[in-house]
Amino acid sequence: MICLARTFGAALWLVAVAGSTAASDLTVVGTGDGLEVLRSVGAAYTADHPQTSVIVPPSVHSSGGIAAVRSGAAVLGRIARPLTLEERAEGITEVPVFRLPSAFIINAAANVRHLTSEQATRIFRGEITNWQDLGGTDLRIKIVRRDEADSTLKVLRATVPGWRSLVVTDRSKLAATTQEASDLVSEVPGAVSFAPYSRLLEANLVVPELDGRHVTDAEYPSAVTLSLIYREAAVTEPTLEFVRFLFSPKARALIRKFGGIPVRAQS
Repeated sequence: MICLARTFGAALWLVAVAGSTAASDLTVVGTGDGLEVLRSVGAAYTADHPQTSVIVPPSVHSSGGIAAVRSGAAVLGRIARPLTLEERAEGITEVPVFRLPSAFIINAAANVRHLTSEQATRIFRGEITNWQDLGGTDLRIKIVRRDEADSTLKVLRATVPGWRSLVVTDRSKLAATTQEASDLVSEVPGAVSFAPYSRLLEANLVVPELDGRHVTDAEYPSAVTLSLIYREAAVTEPTLEFVRFLFSPKARALIRKFGGIPVRAQS
């Protein structure tokens, strides 16, 4: 247990949760992407199936979810990147559930609601340093960055012009999780970052259009796929029942309500 904690940070906490919850609890651990969506769907499932309480704890990243499922600390994990061939060879099954657009997020005090790809690139390089230069408030831009393993950053590098080789300025603050990044942008005037989209984000901050497209537009190119994972040898029938529920009309309507894009069930 100590070794697992050293390797995966919060994984020790996962073991504690797994050991302290009741047998009817279903804990889904992993990435911070799609957190609100899964919590909403989980609450709906629990309302219909009181014998199973779906718990979606804070992020321990995709790697933490994989580690927990691999070790048996959790039956069900959530990831925002594809499994590797090695992980699949360990008997871990991946079930894609929905896509989430990868959005830029801006503190509302900046008063900027539109960005171009070029402007976004120059902001994160540190070349544009005041929102006034983009028609907004006379306010210094404060960048909140993520580490290179972040799934949203990987999507932006693959889909936004100028981001593939972008080096984010060191005049920035590193956020360890999606929730930390969105909290910092919400709390710090002038802050900007990026995160998987949720309609809840727009309650406290601005999700700008990018090159004239809002993240909910069909032509918006950047998105991450949220998948659930389990080991075939350890999966339980209640777990599979919840996974099947995610493809029901009720669950898919909730996913859309929170800004996700449901994917088709695998045959």
